[in-house]
Amino acid sequence: MENRSEILGRILRFAKPYRWYLVAALLSAVLSVSLGLYAPVLIGRGIDQILAPGQVYFDRLLPILIELIVVAVLAALFQWLMTLCTNLVTYKTVRDLRISAFNKIEEVPLSLIDSRSHGDIISRIINDIDSISDGLLQGFSQLFTGVITIAITLVYMLTLNFKVGLVVVIITPLSLFVASFIAKHSFDMFRQQSAIKGKLSGCIEELVGEQKVVKAFRYEQRAQKEFDAINNDLYNVGVKAQFYSSLTNPCTRFVNSVVYAAVALVGALSCIAGGFTVGALSSFLTYANQYTKPFNEISGVVTELQTALASAKRVFAVIDEEAQQPDDADATHPTGSEGRVDIEGVNFSYEKSHPLIRDFNLHVQPGQRIALVGPTGCGKTTMINLLMRFYDVDSGEIRVDGQPVKKIGRNALRSLYGMVLQDTWMTTSPTASRTPPTRRSSRRPRRPTPTASSCACRRATTPSWPRTAATSRRGRSSCCASPAPCSPSPRC
Repeated sequence: MENRSEILGRILRFAKPYRWYLVAALLSAVLSVSLGLYAPVLIGRGIDQILAPGQVYFDRLLPILIELIVVAVLAALFQWLMTLCTNLVTYKTVRDLRISAFNKIEEVPLSLIDSRSHGDIISRIINDIDSISDGLLQGFSQLFTGVITIAITLVYMLTLNFKVGLVVVIITPLSLFVASFIAKHSFDMFRQQSAIKGKLSGCIEELVGEQKVVKAFRYEQRAQKEFDAINNDLYNVGVKAQFYSSLTNPCTRFVNSVVYAAVALVGALSCIAGGFTVGALSSFLTYANQYTKPFNEISGVVTELQTALASAKRVFAVIDEEAQQPDDADATHPTGSEGRVDIEGVNFSYEKSHPLIRDFNLHVQPGQRIALVGPTGCGKTTMINLLMRFYDVDSGEIRVDGQPVKKIGRNALRSLYGMVLQDTWMTTSPTASRTPPTRRSSRRPRRPTPTASSCACRRATTPSWPRTAATSRRGRSSCCASPAPCSPSPRC
């Protein structure tokens, strides 16, 4: 099980190609924060130029105001650059993460796809990666500005007045302890929440996609109970996760108010003692507010960060799956087939504890027609999967034209079969435009209109029909080895 630091490290490795954007964002954050924190110094100097009514040094105040305007414009410019760079890093990183996860889905064996809820897989690729994007987008910008603001503000305060700045340093660990305690306990809740969301997506996808089956077997009440149970689990975990995360902001704000009050009290006493000017106290209070603000902002994105880490863990679980075993180096790649299929002593089961096919034998000669008939669950679709090597047999052997299928490349083997699903599709285009031309001529002769009594064949045949064909649908399948062509009839 990966911890949060390992997950964050893996996310940063995806961001490594865009490290120069991170460097630019970091430099922009330093300049933006430094200029923003220099503004209170200028404001304090301006306040000190106002002594009393009628005693204002305008000749000294005007240059300070001009300098303040320039500092504000530059701070806004560098803030924009930082936001631009962090957005580029976030979206490019998430794009690469989504591509990596999607490529892995194309590489894993079919057994992995069948063994998991399709809705959960979709949720990982879409919802979880979106959560990572939201967390990184807010996390990068808030962490960059927050950490730099805390560090530079602390330097400014210690420079202005070491005694008052020391008060802030003493109280700071309390804020860190509160934020760390709450974040630690909320992570587990958000991890459970992401897992239940995937489970709920899978349930909805299956029930909606198989609505006909649900209606046919009167599964509505059981489906409703299943949905309600998952939904209640999500509600309970979600409430706990939001409760823990919502404690962060008010707790840190309370600690920050304590810091502000302590600075005001010690600073006011210093002013009375004559060791502090009113302008310096004004700047110090502004710094105290600036110093505590990052804690509030960082605590505000704790929820997004915790959700992002929990979602990243689910995405990396997909990326870490083992890819399908590649074809042997000496595998052949035939372009045609005679249509002879031999199945000898085949044993197969999806789960070792539930045997499905045991000692199955079948020999199909070229031109012979074979139909696999049986109730749902007897193994018709499974046999199609074995013939086309979507699954490999546990024992026994399947040969095509005398050659074991494991010695044939998967793509080449599957190109020898024709797959015709039993779904009905309606189209408005004429049949002639969807029928491939014959090798002799691309022109079709005119034929008389067929009648119900004179139609001797209902299956269109072309010279390019594959030598070995298979038709399949989950639960209802048929397999034909090298079908013999129908004799074309003018009435067909």
